[in-house]
Amino acid sequence: MKIQLKFFASVREALGVADEQVDVPDGVNTVGDVRAWLRVRGGAWADTLAEGRALRMACNHEMTDAGTRLTEGCEVAFFPPVTGG
Repeated sequence: MKIQLKFFASVREALGVADEQVDVPDGVNTVGDVRAWLRVRGGAWADTLAEGRALRMACNHEMTDAGTRLTEGCEVAFFPPVTGG
């Protein structure tokens, strides 16, 4: 399944990427699964997306939690709890 990833504010700065399209593997079915799958990349990915680290997530422009199921072509966004202009 192909999905669009977006990263904002300090998350974007830490990862060095603003957005990317990915083809998630079988078994990656929720927003939380995406976060865990991305951590496997290691380095800044593991640190920035670490379990227990305060991080907000959205799916298709709506705030969500880790249990939200993915759909083909959806957009998943990660950003810190507080962002400013």
